[in-house]
Amino acid sequence: MDYNYTLKYRTFDNLLDDVMVDYKNYTLEDMIEPATLIAVVRKMNYELGLRIQKTNEVVLEVSHGKAKLPSNFHVFNHALLCHERTVNTGYDVGGTHIQEVPYVEVPPVLDTCNTGCDNTIPTEYNAELPYGETCNPPRVFVNCKGQNYELIQVLSPSETIVYKHLTPLKMRPNPDIDCNCPNLYYNSTDEAWIKHGFLYTNFTTGNVYLNYQSQMEDEEGNLLVPDHELLNEYYEYGLKRKILETMFMEDENVGNKLQLIEQRYREARNKAMSLVNTPNFAELEAVWKINRKAMYDRYYNMFKSHHSIH
Repeated sequence: MDYNYTLKYRTFDNLLDDVMVDYKNYTLEDMIEPATLIAVVRKMNYELGLRIQKTNEVVLEVSHGKAKLPSNFHVFNHALLCHERTVNTGYDVGGTHIQEVPYVEVPPVLDTCNTGCDNTIPTEYNAELPYGETCNPPRVFVNCKGQNYELIQVLSPSETIVYKHLTPLKMRPNPDIDCNCPNLYYNSTDEAWIKHGFLYTNFTTGNVYLNYQSQMEDEEGNLLVPDHELLNEYYEYGLKRKILETMFMEDENVGNKLQLIEQRYREARNKAMSLVNTPNFAELEAVWKINRKAMYDRYYNMFKSHHSIH
């Protein structure tokens, strides 16, 4: 699974607004029905596959041997069992605290979504700049400490939970789990499985870090599409194609326009499919290592009674 942290998204309404700009007359005549276009966008998302879906991280609290999966859960990536929990509240003693805040001059109009958000992933944890965008910060941050990893769960600007010991969690096979998932092959006494929207475990209580691909929806349930220069035309021409197709079936004189959009749609679709199916550097490196081991077995270890373990 290629975990996707960098791709940006926009809502179906934003996509439809861009299409309506090109179809001003049809919009003024109320000839575009948004409800008929949602199914088209969902189909286009499905055609592009899992690589356009957003990667999310969450810490699940297991109680009585089970934990509710997130509402936008789609495909399981990997999971770890969290130990050695430390809670940092930012305050050492109880009671009322009065803190002097220095005066900072700000512009009259604030852009809350871009303030302090440079869209970069820091290599070290910074409480002032959580991992990801400040306008929608994720609650989980995996930080590398030399040969070890620590997991930081951000609950609020003044409260974080740090897990310093992470152990493998063995998963049972399930249609929601990719066959290449490392959790299927861990040799661990801690085991879990997915069933009916819940994560079940063979231990009673604990905390589980879950990395998963989410549904193409935001927190409010709005349909999302990727916002990428090489993918935007594919979605826009897909909606334009459906709009003109509906008008053509209602005996509107849009045959020439439909032929033009059909050609542009095919070209945009080929470009989009080529982009999402192009392997990245990590995938090419993995293929190179497999081929290198295969050639080594063939030409150097040909007299061995067994092959090297891949």
